[in-house]
Amino acid sequence: MAKKRRSNTGIPGLSFLAKRALGITRAKQKFARSTGIPTTKAGWERKVGRAVTGGCLSMNLLTALIIISTASLIIIT
Repeated sequence: MAKKRRSNTGIPGLSFLAKRALGITRAKQKFARSTGIPTTKAGWERKVGRAVTGGCLSMNLLTALIIISTASLIIIT
């Protein structure tokens, strides 16, 4: 059988989170949505993974590779 979770107040069905009460959670969400910069570890991992597998990073690396190889050919000849 699954272990029952306890609330941090001792009253079943009622929990208190200081971050939420102070508005920190909402401020982080608002910042992340307005800037596009994730504030969670999972968000960072998603964003980096997207960039590496098919986003702008792979295009930039390909462009840099072409520029470097062209420059090296010009220098050699």
